[in-house]
Amino acid sequence: MFNIILHQPEIPPNTGNIIRLCANTGMHLHLVKPLGFPLQDKQLLRAGLDYHEFAQIKVHENWADCCQNLPGHRMFAITTKGKQRYDKVIYKTGDAFVFGAESCGLPIHIIESFPEPHRIRVPMIATSRSLNLSNAVAIVAYEAWRQAKFPSGQ
Repeated sequence: MFNIILHQPEIPPNTGNIIRLCANTGMHLHLVKPLGFPLQDKQLLRAGLDYHEFAQIKVHENWADCCQNLPGHRMFAITTKGKQRYDKVIYKTGDAFVFGAESCGLPIHIIESFPEPHRIRVPMIATSRSLNLSNAVAIVAYEAWRQAKFPSGQ
């Protein structure tokens, strides 16, 4: 299946929503520290409802640890700085989608570590700054899952 990576997420309800999304799509969730909240945060648990037990979640100490745990997986940085639209990429099972923190996105050094075709964006009107993190994750995740023909989905 696919991998969702949240680099230093800050807002518990967003991560809770993404936990629920991953539980319902079979995607694996990777959280890269530092997190802006404890994993027992009430808002995180409320947003994720009772789906936490159904999600595959791995917490990584840092970005390097995360990368070492996903050898051989293609990775895509989702960034407003990407030139490639998310719906123009042909995804493969096992691909990983990397999203940055709500307040600042991915650090530039991480973005620049990705080849240009792996820096992808979700289109918005020109005057917009960014989408809500959990919405952006859902958009990209469902496109990848659609391309895979929704394995295990009803």
